Amino acid sequence: MAIPMTRMMVPSSLRLSPTNISNSTRFAFLCRCAPSELQPLRTGLSLSAGVHAIPHPDKVEKGGEDALFVSNYRGGVIAVADGVSSWAEQDVDPSLFSKELMANASRLVDDEEVRYDPGFLIDKAHTATTSRGSATIIVAMLEEVGVLKIGNVGDCGLKLLRQGQIIFSTTPQEHYFDCPYQLSSEGSAQTYLDASFHIMEVKKGDVIVMGSDGLFDNVFDHEIVNIVTKHTDVAESSRLLAELASINSRNPGFESPYALEARAKGFDVPLWKKALGMKLTGKKKLIVPLLQKEQFLSLIFGSWKKNAGGKLDDVTVIVAQVVDS
Repeated sequence: MAIPMTRMMVPSSLRLSPTNISNSTRFAFLCRCAPSELQPLRTGLSLSAGVHAIPHPDKVEKGGEDALFVSNYRGGVIAVADGVSSWAEQDVDPSLFSKELMANASRLVDDEEVRYDPGFLIDKAHTATTSRGSATIIVAMLEEVGVLKIGNVGDCGLKLLRQGQIIFSTTPQEHYFDCPYQLSSEGSAQTYLDASFHIMEVKKGDVIVMGSDGLFDNVFDHEIVNIVTKHTDVAESSRLLAELASINSRNPGFESPYALEARAKGFDVPLWKKALGMKLTGKKKLIVPLLQKEQFLSLIFGSWKKNAGGKLDDVTVIVAQVVDS
């Protein structure tokens, strides 16, 4: 079941132009890393974005634990946060932290102290978030002169496509397998200082694919390229990618990118469990400063349980194309 875009507070397809909004209606955020020495390719660029979200089958009623926002402030900004599901084991709703984090970011995007910087925006939004929990986050901001700035904490991801090829991908930040870097209400987690930052030139026609790990754990790069190149409408592309990720996550015969990565890192289901139809699935772990032996075993072996193929998760996708303002 797809979440209606009215629940996400953004339309399914939105042209991001800084000329058609007022201060009172800005629902946005853009940022600026340290001044860049990159030479802009051209001026007057902005983002045209489409979004689609499909919650985990067990989390449909609350709309999942991912959150996002899209802004037409300046060149345009897109962001995704993914609540860490293990908080549910402590009777904490994992969606509250991610949703408040995104709401704060959208409110603060044009704050003078943010200085058009993804790091400062992540910091101020994190500081303002009072809900208990934690979340991964990624923010991308476009300068009108064609400079894209990215800030990322954890395993939400972004890929930049140009002429049918992926020319850049973010790298997940993890403490260990299935335990990503995360902003948290607890002092033991990461801050904006631990984020990964990138600045690069973009040009008209480039396509940005951003999403929670529910997308990239279940859809291979060649599938992303195939959909984005065949469907130039960003709303359609985002929908097709989200639906493919959701289908793959529930396919008993699908060897997902997540499962392949787990196997490469030495995690797999024992043969006797495979014989019973059990596959490797996962639940994003929160950071535990000191693990007791029983807790450690639970973290490691808790991923092995009977489930469909792929990795069941919330799926959030934003597809944005660089266009003339």
